[in-house]
Amino acid sequence: MTSIETIYEYYQKHPVVTTDSRNTPGGSIFFALKGDSFNGNRFAAQAIENGCSYAIVDEPEAATNERCLLVEDSLKTLQALARLHRDHCHIPIIGITGTNGKTTTKELMSAVLSKKFNVLYTQGNLNNHIGVPLTLLKLTPEHQIAVIEMGANHPGEIRDLVNIADPDYGLITNVGIAHLQGFGSFEGVLKTKGELYDYIRAKKGKIFINLENPYLKSIARDIDQIPYANKPGYPIWGEALSCSPFLKLRWHTDYGDRHYDAQSNLIGSYNLENALAAICVGFHFGVQPEQICDALESYTPSNNRSQLKKTGQNTLIIDAYNANPTSMSAALKNFQEYEAPRKAVILGGMKELGSVSEEEHKRLAFHIAENNFDRVFLIGDEFKQANSDYPQFSNVEAFIDYLKEMPLQGYTILIKGSRINHLESIVPFL
Repeated sequence: MTSIETIYEYYQKHPVVTTDSRNTPGGSIFFALKGDSFNGNRFAAQAIENGCSYAIVDEPEAATNERCLLVEDSLKTLQALARLHRDHCHIPIIGITGTNGKTTTKELMSAVLSKKFNVLYTQGNLNNHIGVPLTLLKLTPEHQIAVIEMGANHPGEIRDLVNIADPDYGLITNVGIAHLQGFGSFEGVLKTKGELYDYIRAKKGKIFINLENPYLKSIARDIDQIPYANKPGYPIWGEALSCSPFLKLRWHTDYGDRHYDAQSNLIGSYNLENALAAICVGFHFGVQPEQICDALESYTPSNNRSQLKKTGQNTLIIDAYNANPTSMSAALKNFQEYEAPRKAVILGGMKELGSVSEEEHKRLAFHIAENNFDRVFLIGDEFKQANSDYPQFSNVEAFIDYLKEMPLQGYTILIKGSRINHLESIVPFL
């Protein structure tokens, strides 16, 4: 078996890692990972033929030549290599997790920090047991700080990720109802997200925390805290000045003695907390207030996260990246306050809620009814037990067929649902 120290020596000479045999940059190292429907060991030789210098394999029959390095477990080796590399990179790392807003907060935080530092940050949604080590292995001597996003849908996952990333700072955006099928309960969600705090506490690091969040406050004891909030009385706090349609915010420093305004490209007052988290982090690391505002104003959301799109027929608010009861409630509340003459909502089912799925979809249908939107459309079998009179469709294909016959025109439309619903596919028909 090849030792991790030997592999690190090879990595230092060939510091590019890939797990896809179709993407083999010259001189890179291929890790043969396995899943339910794939086995990278079968493609190790091909990866080397395509340009990789070495392949890390965990099946003896895949070690066909001296450039195929045999290990006990390719995934664990990838994670151990990332941790070893992180140990050699003496820069501050900020770990971020949360039920909602972690990706937007990560993007905002990285934009702010980039005004002063060379920042490595998680790209896209590479926030799991594979994505985190792949991100860490992109660290170079030029990087001065890193922001590592961590996602989880089962207990213990954040604990595993922090042991790989070894963060010096932690930030939990919030804790809400999501992935209950994996966590079992809200308490399970809170405990798992809190594993980030547990690691920071043991390391004697620091956390950035919204002290107006009672759940976060309850698990943040005995940790050095850098606070922010959406109410006065804190070193960093802020308020929403308007949201029509984009959030304009005012943030204060030194307990209110100074304030700064920023016009963002973010839709939804719920993004105030995400922006304040980024402000707090930037301020702590010495980014100038004017630079912070410039970063907030320059950032444009993507990947179907709170995007505003005007078509020839309607104005769309596309928030189809993910959904759970907490984020649905926030999106509907914000949309109810949104000033528009004709409003419609198109909602997709919320996934991974386990035994509470029926109850939460009934509650969602009741919440919708309270808002008196002009039109409502529900997509997904999860709504079948919601006892709702709104038009329901089993999938987006059925709804697209409806739109072809009964097009919507002249509406401001909120599109919100879990990613697996593929609600973005209805945009061309609106």
